Amino acid sequence: MGLDISYEAVAAEAYAHIDSGGVGMGIGIQCDIATPALVRHGTEELKELFLRPTISGDKVACLGVSEVGGGSDVAALRTTARRDGDQWVLNGGKMWTTNGAQADWMCVLANSSEGDPHRNKSLFCVPMDTPGVNVHKIIDKMGMHSSDTTETTFENVRIPHGYLIGEEGKGFIYQMQTFQNERIYIAAGTIAALDRCIQETIEYTSQRKAFGKSILDNQYVHYKIAEMQTELECSRALYYKCIDDYIAGEDITPLATMLKLKTARLAREITDGCLQFWGGMGYTDEVLVSRLFRDLRLMSIGGGADEVMLSILCKYMGIHPDMNKI
Repeated sequence: MGLDISYEAVAAEAYAHIDSGGVGMGIGIQCDIATPALVRHGTEELKELFLRPTISGDKVACLGVSEVGGGSDVAALRTTARRDGDQWVLNGGKMWTTNGAQADWMCVLANSSEGDPHRNKSLFCVPMDTPGVNVHKIIDKMGMHSSDTTETTFENVRIPHGYLIGEEGKGFIYQMQTFQNERIYIAAGTIAALDRCIQETIEYTSQRKAFGKSILDNQYVHYKIAEMQTELECSRALYYKCIDDYIAGEDITPLATMLKLKTARLAREITDGCLQFWGGMGYTDEVLVSRLFRDLRLMSIGGGADEVMLSILCKYMGIHPDMNKI
């Protein structure tokens, strides 16, 4: 349709008005995380097989990057893809796979050769009903309960050579490009959800009375909420700049990384601060704020932990101690 990333961002904001955060996360995997590399680099035949039915909703997609031995350290993954004639043979496993239990296919990042870990990886479309693909369990999580998260293994999984996305050895680069989409999507949904968290807290504290006045009338409470809103607006401004720069074709890696880091930390601060003002009700499962407290805690972990975001930023700033090794 020729639409730019701002349309995806608007959609992500809209999904944040669904009380269950897992719904927007599942859709985001389908649209912004498992499929961008296929859109950019896949052959027309591969798009017809996997992308078209995914867009129409006839197939569910998931992404296979994180593994049991590591999540954010993408270069260290151990799943392999060995060429055997006109086929690829995959062995290994993936962890923390959103949509994994219901997916029809997985976009898998695997080592397709030896050597430099940034240049030996490739991306593949792997149908989940292929012999040797095993979904071992659905993982019980602290939040995002409506979203399935799985552990999956590959045991001599054979797929056609044509299921390779783009060029062999370019998988790491393709995946890093996709992460910029992911960080914008995460920020869009998180900022919109935090807006709801603040507004619901204002409404509740304005009605809840203690010691002869509303909770909101306490100076500490309304000052703290004003601080939260100020921090959120600063994050929103960075979010809009990332979108504008992305559309303009600029490299937004540093800004998108800052956006992911700041928004994720705000998710922890704002949900925790708002929950406190709800008192005992905030500690129940009956109110939205407690759900947001659980669901949005993921943002500092999923899609690259806060510490990984800081490491990336330090490398871009030239202050990382391992710069001479890069």
